[in-house]
Amino acid sequence: MTMQLVRPELVPDPSLSQAEMEALQRDIAEDARFEDDLDFSPETIASAGDAPVDDQTTLRTGDGAADPPLVAGVDQAFVDDKAISAIVVLRGGEVVERVSAVEQTEIPYIPGLLSFREGGAILAAFAELEIDPDVVLVDGSGRIHFREAGLATHIGVTLDVPAVGVAKNLLCGTPEQSLEETYPEGARIPITADDSVETCPGGTVIGHALQTRQYDSPNRYINPLIVSPGHRVSASTAADIVDATTDGYKLPEPTRLADSYADGAKASVE
Repeated sequence: MTMQLVRPELVPDPSLSQAEMEALQRDIAEDARFEDDLDFSPETIASAGDAPVDDQTTLRTGDGAADPPLVAGVDQAFVDDKAISAIVVLRGGEVVERVSAVEQTEIPYIPGLLSFREGGAILAAFAELEIDPDVVLVDGSGRIHFREAGLATHIGVTLDVPAVGVAKNLLCGTPEQSLEETYPEGARIPITADDSVETCPGGTVIGHALQTRQYDSPNRYINPLIVSPGHRVSASTAADIVDATTDGYKLPEPTRLADSYADGAKASVE
């Protein structure tokens, strides 16, 4: 089984004008569903606790889970003008598949239009998958986006797969508490839409700053991840899934492994 383009008309086209790209994103946001439509419960995923850490994964399912969900992580690396997209899929405590694809990047990075730079490589990698993941964690924004259509939303709606955006920096929106403070592991700070989000009523919770790891020291601190729903996932469940797939590292295991795989694949790109 290979993943299919459910909405081929939404495939990112870097030849569009910026106005056309933004119009397409508004259409994607209208079609995106920011509520739970999952074939599994986030409670079936738990951190590995004291399990040994290796190069494969530290992710396992919770007790009594008969059919662990397939959780995919997506990340990118770059060599000159080429994007390398890597996907690592985990079930239970094991990597069950990993693929990569390389595509030319035809436009520079433009804030808010990341999917038109990297989306082609990501979709090419998904075309290589033989299994369909139950949820996809994407290195990038989802609903926390100027038009609610970040990279995770664009990919999620195009493939009609549950997707979560996991970003390192806040693109837009207003945190309900300052992100300059130091928070303990597990802390969640709602991020609400403001005037920078043109397609969403102000005050709507569009994601969370999630503290996945923190140093036990007053002199060192780790910034939270910026987590938002991409498609078929609510804001709270998106944070639940990322929290459940993170063990000992800042990044959730699927995207951490995808990052490592993409970085390793650079050596084979000419």
